[in-house]
Amino acid sequence: MQSSTAIGSVYVDAAHLAKLEFQARGLSFVAPAPVSSVLSGAHASRLRGRGLNFEEIRGYLPGDDVRHIDWKASLRLGKPQVRTYTEERDRPLLVVVDQRMSMFFGSRRAFKSVVAAETAALAVWMGFAAGDRVGGVLFNDSQLVRIKPLRSRGRIRTLFGALASMNGALHAESEARTAYDQLDAALEGVLQLAGHDYLICVVSDFAGAGARTRKLLRQLSAHNDVVAAMIFDPLWQQVPGHRALVVSEGRLQVELRIEQARVRQPLSSLFSGRTAEVAELLRTSGVPLLALSTAEPAVDQVRRLFGERARPTAGSGI
Repeated sequence: MQSSTAIGSVYVDAAHLAKLEFQARGLSFVAPAPVSSVLSGAHASRLRGRGLNFEEIRGYLPGDDVRHIDWKASLRLGKPQVRTYTEERDRPLLVVVDQRMSMFFGSRRAFKSVVAAETAALAVWMGFAAGDRVGGVLFNDSQLVRIKPLRSRGRIRTLFGALASMNGALHAESEARTAYDQLDAALEGVLQLAGHDYLICVVSDFAGAGARTRKLLRQLSAHNDVVAAMIFDPLWQQVPGHRALVVSEGRLQVELRIEQARVRQPLSSLFSGRTAEVAELLRTSGVPLLALSTAEPAVDQVRRLFGERARPTAGSGI
């Protein structure tokens, strides 16, 4: 069992994720706020939104969108006719959450695995508040858990419980190495769950992403809205030059003398090059990239990236 001081920085539990419901209020995936990312430049975070169901053909009225005119019906009846639609009330949401060993790292406020879990939880609460079914695909280095979308607080508890369990299994003495192919396996699992008009949020550091990843993302985004939330640590952007850095993958630890230029410069090039490579891969897949840092609370970054609708004031009656 993790100590209370570690919750929210090194580990998460289901209760911590549940409490994010309040912080997610006012946030929306379809808010027209611009997205600005230090890794990806400026992107418009406009999703397709919910699908439309055909309702009826009726006579044209002033103010109707001329793009909805049904020309065949208009010619047949001798008067302009328009096709009317109603917005679908439900759009399933799937969060794809990475909890591999590569995520068990953080040089600032929290570990990448924690930021990923919190970001996914915020997405779940945003979808639930919008009336959507919510589910997920969770993965670590050896396990893949698929949870079908359902509009139910019980389903959210199941999702958060599985995510917290996977997160709690991460530890520094683990002998497991990052399974780079698990990212693609998770996306293949999403293809089996998602039909069309889903909202899919992939939250990962994208370690191991390659040509297959790009192909899978393109397949998913052909009929769904897909958002990639790339979790990164500031150390990847600026390697400190004044102290030693201890890195570990399982039991083996190595001390890197960062103050030495011959050690620091190749590392800086490697980190910045890999970040740019992943950003370019996501750009060419057509999936919007949101970059979230471990140095800042996830909710603050999500609020800035997606925008926040004004909350009703006391006594407004809204």
